[in-house]
Amino acid sequence: MFGSSVHDWKELKGINTATEIFRQPELWLETLKIVEFQREKIDKFITENLIKENIRVIFTGAGTSAYIGDIVSSQLNKGKTYIFESIPSTDIVVNPETYFKKNIPTLMVSFARSGNSPESIAIYDLANKLIDDVSHVFITCNKDGKLAEIAQNKENVLLLMMPEESNDKGFAMTSSFSCMTLAALLTFNIKAFEEKKKQVMEMVEIGDDVLKNQFSKLNKLIDYDFERVVYLGSGSFYGLSKESSLKLLELTRGQITSFSETILGFRHGPKSILNDKTLVFIFLSLDEYSRKYDLDLLNEIYHDLGDHKVIAISNNYLKEVEELSDHYIYLSKEKSNINDNGFVALLYALFAQVLALKVSIKTKIEPDNPSPSGLVNRVVKGVNIYEYN
Repeated sequence: MFGSSVHDWKELKGINTATEIFRQPELWLETLKIVEFQREKIDKFITENLIKENIRVIFTGAGTSAYIGDIVSSQLNKGKTYIFESIPSTDIVVNPETYFKKNIPTLMVSFARSGNSPESIAIYDLANKLIDDVSHVFITCNKDGKLAEIAQNKENVLLLMMPEESNDKGFAMTSSFSCMTLAALLTFNIKAFEEKKKQVMEMVEIGDDVLKNQFSKLNKLIDYDFERVVYLGSGSFYGLSKESSLKLLELTRGQITSFSETILGFRHGPKSILNDKTLVFIFLSLDEYSRKYDLDLLNEIYHDLGDHKVIAISNNYLKEVEELSDHYIYLSKEKSNINDNGFVALLYALFAQVLALKVSIKTKIEPDNPSPSGLVNRVVKGVNIYEYN
C-alpha cells in the first residue's frame, strides 16, 4: 500500500490507517448495496418528512462528521425547493435555542463514527425536547454504539448502518468519513438512485486507480521542505478543505500547520499565511461558472512572489490549469460522467488522506495513534452535558 509493505506499515504503527484509506472503494460498493437494499424504506421515510411544510433538514456532527454535513448540504441545495443546513453538534449543544425552532418541522441527520460521543446523544435529546415535530436519520458506523441502540423501535428514527469495517480502528476518520458522506448523498437522492449508482460505480473505479497508482503524484510534494499546508475550495469543496486540513493536523500532531478557506475568502486576510514553506492546494469546481473564480485565484497565487508551491486538483484534465500550477493532479484524462460535487469531493479527499498519512511518517508520528499522551482521543472524552431547562 502506497509504496510500503504491510510489514513496514506495522512497523511504522500505521497499518490500520493505511488499510482504512486503501480499502475505501471496496467499502463504497458495500455502502451502495446497503442503501440499495433499504431503498424502499429510505424513500418512504424521506418522502414523508420532506413533504412537511417549511421543513428544515439539518446535518450535524462533530469534527469530521460536521464537515460531512458541509459537503453534503452544499451539493444537495442545488436545484432543491427546500434548504439543507449544516450545523455542528458542538454549536447546537452549547446554544440549542439559537438553532432549534419549536414550531418548524425538522429532520435531523446525525453523522457519528462511534455513535457514542456526548454531543451525538445530547443533540437527539435536545431536539426531541425543543422541537414539536422532529424526526431523525442516524448515519453511523458502530452497530454497538448508543445511537444504534436509541434507534431501535423508534418510528421517527431512520438508522443507516455503514459497513462494519468503516468503523475505523485508527485515530483519524477516513473510511468512516467517506462512507457516511456517500450514504447521505444517496439517501437524499433516493429517487434518482439508478443515475447516482452509475456515478458511484465510476467513482469506485477512479478511486481504486488513485489509491493504487495516482497517489505517487504526491511523492515529490512530500519531499519539499514545507511547514504549512493550505486547502482552498468553494461549495462542497470548502467542506472538503476543512476536512483535509483536519486530517493533516491530526496525523502530524500539529507539527505541520494546516489551514482551510473558501476561494474568495482567502484574499481577505487569510492569505497572510503564505510563506516560502507553504503548499497550497486548490480543489477545482466542476461547475464552469464557479471554476472561473478558482482559476483567478490559482493564477494569482501561482504568480505571487515567493517559493510557495501551488497544487491544483481537478476532475477532468484542463490545459489552462496545468499552465498555472506547480503541480497538477487530475482524476481522469478522459471526460468523467460524474457531475456530483459530493462524489468528486470523496475522490479529492483520497489525495488529502494519503498526503496526511505520508507526512505523518515524515514527521515521525505514529498514524494509528498520533496522540499517545491522550491529549486528543479517538472518541472525545471529558465533555460534560448539562441539563437544559
